[in-house]
Amino acid sequence: MKQDMIVILDLGSTENTAVARQIRELGVYSEIHPHDITPQALKELENVKGIVLNGGENRVVDGAAVDIDPALYDCGYPMIAIDHPTARCEKRLETLPDKETLREFVFDTCHAQANWNMKNFIEDQVELIRRQVGDRKVLLALSGGVDSSVVAAMLIKAIGKQLVCVHVNHGLMRKHESESVIEVFKNQLHANLIYVDATERFLGKLAGVADPEQKRKIIGGEFIRVFEEEARKLEGIDFLGQGTIYPDIIESGTKTARMVKSHHNVGGLPEDLKFELVEPLKQLFKDEVRACGVELGLPASMVYRQPFPGPGLGVRCLGAITRDRLEAVRESDAILRDEFEKAGLDKKVWQYFTVVPDFKSVGVKNNARCFDYMVIIRAINTVDAMSATVERVDWDVLERITNRILAEVGNVCRVCYDMSPKPPATIEFE
Repeated sequence: MKQDMIVILDLGSTENTAVARQIRELGVYSEIHPHDITPQALKELENVKGIVLNGGENRVVDGAAVDIDPALYDCGYPMIAIDHPTARCEKRLETLPDKETLREFVFDTCHAQANWNMKNFIEDQVELIRRQVGDRKVLLALSGGVDSSVVAAMLIKAIGKQLVCVHVNHGLMRKHESESVIEVFKNQLHANLIYVDATERFLGKLAGVADPEQKRKIIGGEFIRVFEEEARKLEGIDFLGQGTIYPDIIESGTKTARMVKSHHNVGGLPEDLKFELVEPLKQLFKDEVRACGVELGLPASMVYRQPFPGPGLGVRCLGAITRDRLEAVRESDAILRDEFEKAGLDKKVWQYFTVVPDFKSVGVKNNARCFDYMVIIRAINTVDAMSATVERVDWDVLERITNRILAEVGNVCRVCYDMSPKPPATIEFE
């Protein structure tokens, strides 16, 4: 079922995503497009019912105020302007519209139907994927993260064995994560999955490297090389599947919005890329990606997986990575996640993890002096990851976690709780 759409034209607003989400919460699909979209490009979008002209603080570019193509006014679409001084629009507002005003515009003026839901979205995407791919093959790097897992499930539903998934275990995964990927995708969803255990290769390259940025570059670069090596072994691959989501595209900047950060899957691909991209999630926000995963039948443990940095535990084993400290991070992290789940904190706390610094402290074990590592626990809450507050974990829960880590992780003699908000601290230590 084709979903009705409200188009948001970005005339320099910093609130494009807020308006898009307000409209989607009404059950109507919305997309953000640049202010200079042509009438032809607008007509090529399917089921457009109305246009929001969204002006704001970034409207003046190079000394001139940006505006839409005047021909758009004659295309016959109902329009509403937010902080935009054009008199030809049907309504004029100076701030974000309240829900009732937006509801009236979407339903009474545009006559849009509230048919935006995950079931319809999946049906539409499956049809689009089949039309794009035909009988050819798609290659996907399956990390086990939320985005790549949902893309994989979507592509399996659409094209089955025409999808080739490559899961690279760089030895920096959390406990049992690679096993979980194999269980869900190979054993349950019967995916065409290639598993590469590159643990020794990665740890060899990282030996003695203490600088965080250098570690990240080695891990990222080596991952691409391993993936390319596996791709060269395959034949008949014309498409590359990617877990690009809407915030990736928005944060990478528009003509009237400043770039927040560049993303590896938006503009960061080599120019000589031999593959055509398949990006079925590129119009979804993160919570919508999770809802899509649930609708596709992925397990909750995968859909609601903790945010996890690309370099994995490599940036939580502080300084030069050693196998004993890497194992201490992995085991303590598993204990923390287990106890948070038992206490109901896994649904409440945005992100929680452990790190192990690259120094030892004195302690006592088995009535004898020891010199072992410490584990630091971090548990924070945030809305946008730009700032974060520390979770006030119940003392009894912290005590249970501490006792388990000290008893079960062999080379640790201290457990600490990080009380630092962001700013001044960042979420990750490296």
